Amino acid sequence: MNFTDMSRITPELTERHKKYLAGQYESGLLMFGGRKVPRTGGILVSAHPTKESLIEVLESDPFVASGAVSYVVTEFIPVMASEQYAGIVA
Repeated sequence: MNFTDMSRITPELTERHKKYLAGQYESGLLMFGGRKVPRTGGILVSAHPTKESLIEVLESDPFVASGAVSYVVTEFIPVMASEQYAGIVA
């Protein structure tokens, strides 16, 4: 996700975004997330079965719905992992 209009990033919107993502993490389909450095947005790692199902989640995020952020989906297929993460790579 990339910030498109920082003036729309309010504490209230940030809390709605965090609460929304917390619910998505409970589904097990969002795996990891965090801020970019420098703070120009964030990154989410997902295990959604289709790009379309992920887009539905992203477009419902309060940050995106408000127009404060935009997103770019980059698909990848993990093929290597350290031993501690081998269970993630199928």
